[in-house]
Amino acid sequence: MTRLDWLSRAAVGALRGDVVVPGDKSVSHRALMFGALAEGTSHIRGFLEGEDTRATAAILGKLGVRFETPAPGERRVHGVGLHGLRGTTEPLDCGNAGTGMRLLAGLLAGQAFDSTLVGDESLSRRPMRRVTDPLTTMGASIDTDDGKPPLRIHGGSALKGITYHPPVASAQIKSALLLAGLYAEGKTEVIEPHPTRDYTESMLKAFGWPIEYSPGKATVEGGHTLHAVDVDVPADISSAAFFIVAACIVPGSELHLKGVGLNPRRTGLLAALELMGADISVENERSSGGEDIGDLIVRYRRLHGVALPLDIVPDMIDEFPALFVAAAVADGLTTIRGAAELRVKESDRIASMAAGLQACGVKIDELPDGAMIQGGAIGGGTIDSHGDHRIAMSFAIAGLVASAPITIGDCANVATSFPGFMELANGVGFQLERAG
Repeated sequence: MTRLDWLSRAAVGALRGDVVVPGDKSVSHRALMFGALAEGTSHIRGFLEGEDTRATAAILGKLGVRFETPAPGERRVHGVGLHGLRGTTEPLDCGNAGTGMRLLAGLLAGQAFDSTLVGDESLSRRPMRRVTDPLTTMGASIDTDDGKPPLRIHGGSALKGITYHPPVASAQIKSALLLAGLYAEGKTEVIEPHPTRDYTESMLKAFGWPIEYSPGKATVEGGHTLHAVDVDVPADISSAAFFIVAACIVPGSELHLKGVGLNPRRTGLLAALELMGADISVENERSSGGEDIGDLIVRYRRLHGVALPLDIVPDMIDEFPALFVAAAVADGLTTIRGAAELRVKESDRIASMAAGLQACGVKIDELPDGAMIQGGAIGGGTIDSHGDHRIAMSFAIAGLVASAPITIGDCANVATSFPGFMELANGVGFQLERAG
């Protein structure tokens, strides 16, 4: 991947306009997988045209699933049924997609054929034992390189349902086990330490698979059938997060974000910002495909620091880099705890955000599971995104209110989740350009 650096300058005025961010990445991954395993043809609208989701589609294509693309952001998935996938000797390349790799590990654990899941340099450093260990307990046979990719999954394993208590709250762990549970004898039950997003559960239900679930608990039983449905993918709140925070911190701003997914297990950022004094309202609330959707109106209001409640942390794990920027300009101290999961994302996001903010003159103390951020002014500087798309976009926001330009290194991976970010951002008032 060609290296890409950005330069973010201070906004020359308020941010204004309507924003339609790409489709939800988590929903897009799952819609592809369930559509592939279903009987019949599923039509996905609002599909995220990002590198991560395209990697998942390419893998399923290698396994015998046929896709059509009627238009950008649409896919027709010709399902092959639960046992219709065909093996390949080729490595299955997940690119940078941790969600794709972990969920596919569960899906492939119950197949009759061998598979090898590989990823890019960043994904190859990410821990996979949190998924492979419970899958092994179910009877799967998976080899790793000291707990990291590639994942070599041996087919023909007879899976048995288990009751599993994940040590950390993770929708990816839960989803991998539920996918494996479709192929397992008996019941597979996941009981989480804190509730996580329930996209997998609601989509299983939509595709006709019997499932029992409530916040923090989900149970499936093998032996049923998935039936094709149409899926409308909501706009991704993780992508909307950068515009939400930007409007909160640039004086005079007002942004309207259209059709954003408002699953209760994904709205922690909105709760956190409202605790900090943000002016955020929701209009045109509706439901599509079992998911809550609404239009967000975000207006500038001076923020103040808070001690973030632990119970909202799992509901905003992907949005923390943007929140770090909000905390850096808020009045007073913001304390974040219970977010150790950030250390095993595309980068160590606690360390990456701390180093970047410190380079821009912000006082921030790292904690093992979070940070203490003293709000105030943000200065200019040069930061390294470590190839992490969310770090790069977060410092694009920081540059809007910085006293001097911020140069952001290694931004090419933004395309994995948010193609067209720079053009959309500049369209509402960002001052973002390629560096060098």
